[in-house]
Amino acid sequence: MRARLVLVLGLVISLWMVACSRGEDDRIIPIEDFFDKPDHSHFKISPDGKKISYLGLEDHCRNIFILDLENPDSSKQLTYQKSFNVQYYFWANADTIVFSNAESYQDSLRLFTVDVHTESINPLMKTSKHSIEWLSPTRAFGGYLLAKMNYRDSSRMDLFRIPLRGGEPVLVDLNENNFSRWFTSPDGKVRMAVSSDSVEAKVWYREEENKPYSIVLETDFTTMLYPLGPVRNSTDQIYALSNRNRDKLAVVRLDLRDGKESILAQNKNVDMNAEGYSFSRQELLFSSVYDRRKEIFIHNSELKRIYDQLVSQFEGSTVDILDVDSSFHTILFKTYSDIHPGGIYYYYKGKVKELTPLNPSLHDKKLSPMEEVTFDSRDGKKIQGYITYPKKKKDKYPVVVLVHDGPNRRDVWGFNAEVQFLANRGYAVFQMNYRGSTGLGKEFYVAGFKQWGGEIQNDINDGVAWLIHSGIADKERIAIMGTGFGGYSALYAACYNPTLYKCAISTSGYINLFAYFKQFPPYYSSNKQLYYRIIGNPEKEYELFKAISPLFHADKIRMPLLMFQGGKDIYNNVADVNQFVQKLKNNEVKVQYVLKENEGRRFRKMENIIESYQLIEQFLKENLK
Repeated sequence: MRARLVLVLGLVISLWMVACSRGEDDRIIPIEDFFDKPDHSHFKISPDGKKISYLGLEDHCRNIFILDLENPDSSKQLTYQKSFNVQYYFWANADTIVFSNAESYQDSLRLFTVDVHTESINPLMKTSKHSIEWLSPTRAFGGYLLAKMNYRDSSRMDLFRIPLRGGEPVLVDLNENNFSRWFTSPDGKVRMAVSSDSVEAKVWYREEENKPYSIVLETDFTTMLYPLGPVRNSTDQIYALSNRNRDKLAVVRLDLRDGKESILAQNKNVDMNAEGYSFSRQELLFSSVYDRRKEIFIHNSELKRIYDQLVSQFEGSTVDILDVDSSFHTILFKTYSDIHPGGIYYYYKGKVKELTPLNPSLHDKKLSPMEEVTFDSRDGKKIQGYITYPKKKKDKYPVVVLVHDGPNRRDVWGFNAEVQFLANRGYAVFQMNYRGSTGLGKEFYVAGFKQWGGEIQNDINDGVAWLIHSGIADKERIAIMGTGFGGYSALYAACYNPTLYKCAISTSGYINLFAYFKQFPPYYSSNKQLYYRIIGNPEKEYELFKAISPLFHADKIRMPLLMFQGGKDIYNNVADVNQFVQKLKNNEVKVQYVLKENEGRRFRKMENIIESYQLIEQFLKENLK
């Protein structure tokens, strides 16, 4: 018996010594841990600041719960959906929440109200297939909610008031001027609107709802003006983001009578973000910007005092303000860093408590930091990006080039579960903000127009060449991967850059750009004019579209491909994808194709997410040996 005990102890010690020799840096983290999601989400502060609502799981469905901050014993579950998830919800007032239990976001008009006190649920309006977009802020004014709906004409969104107690919507504005957005004044009236054909935009203003609108200013497709909210005690002054007569978006104060603006906050390197405005206080509380990391500037002195206290408690992490009540008694905030997913917390009358960790499975794991890099594209344009190295150091790394979706989005510093998964598996992950990415000024954004298959792809490839020449990348072990436009870039690289990449991974990558334009919903058709400038016009530029659509160039592909596709992806015709895959198989290309009929562009079901990353792990292991 003693001999067996000695043997077991020896085995334990040996395993411990092996683990120590490998160190924490080599530890393989289970895939499930990277994509673990909290049970609680979508936290919101009630209008009176005394409660926090959230979505939680009950009977396998998302339901609304209430955390009572003044009387914790009164906290409760508010809805009891057993067949449908609560898809979204908002506080209409301190006593009433509006929610949708539609099966999908396309079925938006299955809407209900629930009384926070009695828990009684009533239909807000009749179920229909019309589309709805709520005006900001989503709250009731005089017993009515404001929303855009294509109630009268499927191709045109008009403005309506919707009775909170139920009943027929009341028309406010017929959309005769091609308005894309309306904006609410503090008294609940609508005095400002923006019209757009996606190439030219106009800002309209009226003194009262029964008076006609007049044009305040006009902008072209390179210029952006994004209203944030009204200035306190004013019906004709607003806060906005604007890059009129400048390259970068700045926070401004705009006069709706004459169109003049004064700059309140700006950054010389990047655009300011659209956050920090409080409608309840009619005040710009803070501004933020993604420069090297996210920087937050608090304008209100009382909020700054509290925010500085919060930052001191979470040293090394970014502290994002998510919601604030009008008295600053309650603040909802998120913490995170590049190596920590962080959590959601609330501050209430001087005390801080955690609501939920954002990824509890990773809280004690050692992850890899993101390093900012810059390189010059072949035409001299400066391109900014990030490298995340695996923990185990190497002379040269196998690399996964992770291309962001969009292209009118951008990669920023922070926690990214996909990046950390790849780094943990031993790959250096390279992300770059190619021209056409947003947040880096109008000139950089417009430089990506009509460059699908052109300078955008050159930026990506030039970044890879820079990695190789810098001695970072093993040139024989480079993969390209992405979703949407990132997936398109992977497929395009497989067609045209067979010597630069060893393999490619595409999730819902655009296959046929002719079909892309056919998927626009009727009320979104006006945006085609902008996309004609961003991508091109398929009716007038047939040869261009054929040249940049992977569907027509499958015969060029020889490298291994891993492809994922959702059956409900509105931007890709599954028949085109199937045809593309069949061409590859006919050419004896090594292709793995996974179609999930009930998923959209991105997989949402956890079992599908886990399966996809299991396949990615094995695919990279086989092809980047």
